[in-house]
This record gives sequence, C-alpha cells and structure tokens, in this order.
Amino acid sequence: MSEAAIDIAVQEPAVPPGGPPVGPLGLGAAWRRLPLSGRIGALVVAFWLVTALAGPWIAPYPIGAIVAGDVFEPPSLRHLLGSDYLGRDVLSRMLTGARYTVGLALASAAAASFMGASLALLAAVSARWIDEALSRFMDAMISLPSKVLALVMVAAFGASTPLLLMTLAVTYTPGAYRIARALAVGLNQMDYVQAARARGEGRFYIARSEILPNMINPVLADFGLRFGFVVLLLSGLSFLGLGVQPPNADLGSLVRENTSGLAAGAPAIVAPAVAIATLTIAVNLLIDGLSGGRLRAGGTGE
Repeated sequence: MSEAAIDIAVQEPAVPPGGPPVGPLGLGAAWRRLPLSGRIGALVVAFWLVTALAGPWIAPYPIGAIVAGDVFEPPSLRHLLGSDYLGRDVLSRMLTGARYTVGLALASAAAASFMGASLALLAAVSARWIDEALSRFMDAMISLPSKVLALVMVAAFGASTPLLLMTLAVTYTPGAYRIARALAVGLNQMDYVQAARARGEGRFYIARSEILPNMINPVLADFGLRFGFVVLLLSGLSFLGLGVQPPNADLGSLVRENTSGLAAGAPAIVAPAVAIATLTIAVNLLIDGLSGGRLRAGGTGE
C-alpha cells in the first residue's frame, strides 16, 4: 500500500456503531426513516416487551387458578380469551407466559449473537491456526441439528430455566459465528483496517474500533432472525414437554396443553399460536427496517 493510500485511509475512520449517535432527536429521525412495515414491527415488539414486563401484575387471575365453570369456555367479559382445558383463564396465563417466551428468547439470542460475534472477531484478527480451530469446532457443532442438540441437553440435564437459556444460546452460537466471521474476515482486508495495522494499532483495537462498527448492522439483522428461531425452538421444546415446566408456562406450553381443543378451534390454543406468530414476524420486520435505514443513513464503511 502506498503512503498516499495510507494517509487517505487514516483520514476516513470506520463508521460508528449503528450510524450517527442516537439521542432524543436521533430516535425521532430513526422512527421517520423506518418503513411502514418496520413501524408496525416496532409497535408489536414494544407491545410484547411491555406485556413480558408487566404481564404478571396486570393478569386478572393467578396463573394456576381454576376460575371458570367449564373447560374451553368461549370468550366473555369475565374471561376475555375464554378458559383452558382445566378451566383456567387463558388471558392470565398468556400475560404471565409471555415473560418466559420473550425473556428466554431475548436473553439466549443476545448471548448467541454476542458469543458468535466475539469469537468471529477473535478468529479474524488472530493467527490462522486459531481461526482454523474455531471454525472447525463450529462446523462440528452446526452439523448437529439444533432441535436434536437441544433435546439431548434438556433430556440429559433436566428442564430448568437456566439450562434452557444455556441450551438455546449454545445451539445458535455456531450459526451466529459463521455469519459474523464471514463479515469480519472480509472487513479485515479493507484499506482502513490495513492503515490501522500499519500505524501500529493492536489486534484488540482493530477488532473493537475498525471491524465491529462496520459489521454491526448485519449482526443485528442476524440477531433478529435468531430471535425468531429461538422462539420457535423454545415453543417446540415446550410443546414436547421439555420447556418451561408447570405450574409456569410459556406460549408454546399453552399450545401443547390445550391441543384437545384444536378440533373446536378453542381460543385457548389459537390465541397463544397467534401470539407466537406475531412476535416472530414483528421482530423480523423491525430488524429489517432498522438495518435498511441505518445502511441508507450511515453507509457500510467500505
């Protein structure tokens, strides 16, 4: 690289993480840049986040209380979503169960994305043998079907909430690593990274200040997809009886325990299924809108 090229690269620092700094005005501008689908997704995601936080306190009945006179009662003023197979209030169980679905999915998806991105940055800036060792290990992990790996771990160690969190995070870390590594390795060859290396910056600085800010948007998009995958896997484990255990429940557990009302189209099974669908779709709409808006506003750093 010529001295002139190095000077130019040094004068063009990497894009700050997520584009321009976000303050009160920045949030308003970000909202205005969102497409309609992104705004709808943001509102639905905000609704589920508030529900997860406040649900147990605004639920009209305790989660395990039998309060209806009959099973699978239709919606009424007393039970807005009817009753379940034992006569419990469906709305109360959904408001409480949303905390487990949203909380576990958010925490495990964030952990998977963080571990995947961190290991990818380590692989990109380290010696080749470290990259090869990490990549081959992740290839071995990703060759195992996610549902089979989760089933084996839960069946072997039990279905406690901390174990579910660890299982979901470990299951989706290899996929997050592969996406992040492909981005990090490509960015590691860019001129501004070579310029930082030429002026004597260390590997940690290059990974944190030069590579990470320019891969944050795709990583966020991958986080949105991974969140949806985690919700579906958690719901599947709960449907098989290996997820959140009674008397607690997540949305997947509500679907499983009310399968006897499927033929009649009972709200006890339809409502949590619709809730899972709206949550996963809304997250993807929001992440797609945010990623597109940030790329248009801040560029890619190339």
